[in-house]
Amino acid sequence: MEPFTTRIPGGPTVRPLRPEDESAVSRLLTDCDDYFVAATGSTAMPADVQSLYYSLPDGVDFDRKHLLVLVHEDRPVGLVDAVEGHPEPATCSVGLFLVEPHARGRGLGLRAARHLLREAAARGTRRVTATCPEDWAPGIAFLRRLSFDVRPPEPEPLATVGKRRRGPQERHLCTAVRLLTKEDTSGTAAAGRAGGGTS
Repeated sequence: MEPFTTRIPGGPTVRPLRPEDESAVSRLLTDCDDYFVAATGSTAMPADVQSLYYSLPDGVDFDRKHLLVLVHEDRPVGLVDAVEGHPEPATCSVGLFLVEPHARGRGLGLRAARHLLREAAARGTRRVTATCPEDWAPGIAFLRRLSFDVRPPEPEPLATVGKRRRGPQERHLCTAVRLLTKEDTSGTAAAGRAGGGTS
């Protein structure tokens, strides 16, 4: 995906993460400790903002990495970390899709996700993948509202995530897959299949 900034009607502005966003995103990660504890067994750390820039799967070029912020009422309230063309061409792998707790339940994340799915489909992406802790009910519900096929954790996951060792909690991650079609470029398919929202 090429960098873009867009204002979503009734939703947040979606734009690339900028250096001046670092402190706000650090706060956002800390505020989302409920997610990090469920996903990894530990809280977010100050260095996690910097590590977002460099966390890439082996063999993937940096220009395929996309860090986006969701901005509402003039401040970042959400973060998206995605890698296009991974693990195969025409696939986008979403590493993080966070919305801070006080902004959840207002449909901001759902509107942003639907918009990003349309953008991805228009740019030739045909498959989007994500992971979610199996006991993180808000995330599972969010993915299902977006018509992802949520699959149970693998019995023996890989020992590493990217270039680091997988933590004990990270062995209980569901895989979610969403196939995109030409209908998704118009938004009618995603809007018709996914009603309501918790994010």
